[in-house]
Amino acid sequence: MDDQLTTELQRGCDALELSVSAQQRALLLEYLALLVKWNRAYNLTAVRHPSRMVARHLLDSLAIFPHIDGQRLIDVGTGAGLPGVPMAILYPQREFHLLDSNGKKTRFLFQVKTALGLDNMLVHHARVESFQAPELFDAVLSRAFASLADMVAGCAHLLAPGGHFFAMKGVYPAAELAQIAGQCEIGGVYPLVVPGLAEQRHLVDMTLRS
Repeated sequence: MDDQLTTELQRGCDALELSVSAQQRALLLEYLALLVKWNRAYNLTAVRHPSRMVARHLLDSLAIFPHIDGQRLIDVGTGAGLPGVPMAILYPQREFHLLDSNGKKTRFLFQVKTALGLDNMLVHHARVESFQAPELFDAVLSRAFASLADMVAGCAHLLAPGGHFFAMKGVYPAAELAQIAGQCEIGGVYPLVVPGLAEQRHLVDMTLRS
């Protein structure tokens, strides 16, 4: 099974044209193993089979890699650490903050940070609306926020001037984009092709209007 997962991950990274070192690949699979183990007790994700997790969680997170900018980033509503943990593994020179209000999920993320030695990853147990960072962020990431309008309303206080919102979505979110047109400039809505997934995926890049 481990060899199969390694092959699936490497093929997916090749399809995404990502250069991933053997050490990074090992860390991604170690994270996956922890997710499978903790999921039995903590119900971190509805996806149970490790092979499905490779595409639906790891490759889905890694697909946004070419579009992400910034040195200091926060993943809001990170849940089991997606996309924050894979991003922290691939970008060891950048600082990632993972925020979630669920204590079980943040306990899992502290374990991931310790086990994988991710010194560039910080975990916060808090509601996004009440979280006050000592320094603002170059980018706010989200994979599971309810809507673009909710993301902007709930996270604008975390964004540094000129910073970007990066929202991971399924189908092209036309109605949601219309809702935030007066507040945000849309830098791009990038269609993503995730190896092993047939569903549509998009990444929305937004900045606040000045």
